[in-house]
Amino acid sequence: MATIGATNCKYSCETAAQTLQWIHAIVDFLKPYSFFVNAHVDRLWEAIDKEWIECLRKEPVENLLQIPSGAVQDHWPASLRNFILTLRSLVFPREQADLQTVLPDLNICSLSTVLAQGMNQKKKHEVEVLSAVVSSITNSVTAHTIVDVGAGQGYLAQVLSFHYQHSVIAIDASSHHGSVTDARAERIKRHYTSQMRKSELILLKSGKRSLIVPKTITCHVMSIDTLKDLTSAARVNNSGQDCDNNDTELQQSLRHGDNKTSVVLAGLHACGDLSVMMLKAFLDCKEVKAVVSIGCCYNLLSEEGFDHVNSEYGFPMSRGVKSAGLPLGKSLRDLACQSAERWRCLETDAGAHNFEMHAFRAAFQMVLNKYYPEVMTRSPSIGRQGKALRRLQKRATFDSALNHKDSTCASSHRMQSKLKESTEPERGDIFSSVSETTSLSGRDSLSGSECENANCTADNDFLFLRYSQSGLCHLGLKSLQDIELHRIWKEVEPFSEFIGLYWSLRAALGPLLETYILLDRLLFLQEQGNTIEALMLSIFDPALSPRNVAIIAKKKLERKPAVACDCARIRHYRYPGLVVGGTCWMCPLLDNYFPVLLARCGHLFLSDCNLHVPVLKHFGSIDVKGKKYGKSKHRYDGHILAYTCTILIDGPVLAGVVF
Repeated sequence: MATIGATNCKYSCETAAQTLQWIHAIVDFLKPYSFFVNAHVDRLWEAIDKEWIECLRKEPVENLLQIPSGAVQDHWPASLRNFILTLRSLVFPREQADLQTVLPDLNICSLSTVLAQGMNQKKKHEVEVLSAVVSSITNSVTAHTIVDVGAGQGYLAQVLSFHYQHSVIAIDASSHHGSVTDARAERIKRHYTSQMRKSELILLKSGKRSLIVPKTITCHVMSIDTLKDLTSAARVNNSGQDCDNNDTELQQSLRHGDNKTSVVLAGLHACGDLSVMMLKAFLDCKEVKAVVSIGCCYNLLSEEGFDHVNSEYGFPMSRGVKSAGLPLGKSLRDLACQSAERWRCLETDAGAHNFEMHAFRAAFQMVLNKYYPEVMTRSPSIGRQGKALRRLQKRATFDSALNHKDSTCASSHRMQSKLKESTEPERGDIFSSVSETTSLSGRDSLSGSECENANCTADNDFLFLRYSQSGLCHLGLKSLQDIELHRIWKEVEPFSEFIGLYWSLRAALGPLLETYILLDRLLFLQEQGNTIEALMLSIFDPALSPRNVAIIAKKKLERKPAVACDCARIRHYRYPGLVVGGTCWMCPLLDNYFPVLLARCGHLFLSDCNLHVPVLKHFGSIDVKGKKYGKSKHRYDGHILAYTCTILIDGPVLAGVVF
């Protein structure tokens, strides 16, 4: 009988002290299991408790695949169950959070067919949720521009622009992505323009309609300085282009005279150090008021002491983790990419294939150690050879069902000779010609019964040879004439059953290591003091998007006293103002935006007078004397530029404005 591991984490990260306590608990747990660090060293399973080994080697593949999710079996040793359950209790919860509770004004909308074109189910879900979250955060800080970092094909940027009507700049390193984004945006713009024309929504005097279209910038963001420069480039106020050209007074009021703007950084699976640069740019650039970052590719993070990096590195970020004394290295950073959800959803045959690939990789490491020792100093990576081998296996299974066993076995020796003649296989041809063989046993031929019994072993012999040749090609290495791939695989094969269970236990550490990396980023923000409001939130359905944790941070507003202004001038230029006894009081928060006072500073208390509050942009209902007043929308040029709420209050109320 299986027991599912605890999903309710007993730790919290609401404050820096709580986050640091959680980090220390992870460090204390991980240190005794350092033998999981080296992924390709000989006989690593021998470091695992022998009782665990004897238990798990008898388990079916489906039970091993559940270990990273925290599922344990009642008949397992108590120490093994305790290891898995304790580990899971330290992992940040991955179930999708109740976003409406955290962001009350959140409004997740299903994307239209036009905006969702080209997206698979996973991408559509991610963009629907993240665009709503980013829009909510942008409204809460009254930012003018969103910078989509690592925008790819611009899906997020286009939804934020066309659906939520934000000014967006999309940054990506690929010029191809930039051109695709621009072309797709133009198609969407034509559709929306056509729809507007048909419904006669908004007509400019020129007879044309205006839509916000995301701008694209192609740039390799290699440092924090580059991202800061790009953020500064986003300081072009776009309000004028979206307004009625004749409403010059409104345009002038929106520009605020000094042409300043505010920016929100957003990143959907910003790779490696890019997520780190976003957080640093958020702190270093006064224009950046908020950041929403979802990271990925932790294996590509630069780490202090491991990679040749200068003063800038992606891990660790916080003082707390630096002092905790647990460096990761490339192997553990790579392990942090493992997804418990992906392991849990694997079918049995796919899981068995996954274990075979790990066995091949372990054997290939022995090849490198013996024949190419100079390569080992480079921490070689051979990419994903498993998918091609998976296709190869399926094709071999299909072909073997069609061909006679004896002829199949006889052809294997011919293919073995052909493979020996090729010392530098072409990449495109590495996994071809599988139908010609299923055996590399070394004998000229096998009898029918012998072939049937040896099929599995022979197939793996052949697949390992292909795997090794592909790996050498990927590393730019020539296959040596005296290399004995067959002998090395024969040495490893008897222990392949241990490799599967070893990797199941090792993969269980993946979500914990990811939690460690993410808590480091969160603590880095929390260490800045009370000027930063930061939280960590699982915003996606993990079954659709396992990499679902967002770090959201906002700069808190400075508290400044209200200042008296010329009431007539303010009403003339449609600035937001509070009229109290004939004098207009302005709140200089965020470029004199009075709505910020309402949205961010709680209730509004008024003196004995009438109140007229024209509010320029994005605030919730006003609560006066226990009654809530809503908002009415005014549209200019197809965009919501103003929410206007007029409230008349008679009778005594509390005096003054409370910040």
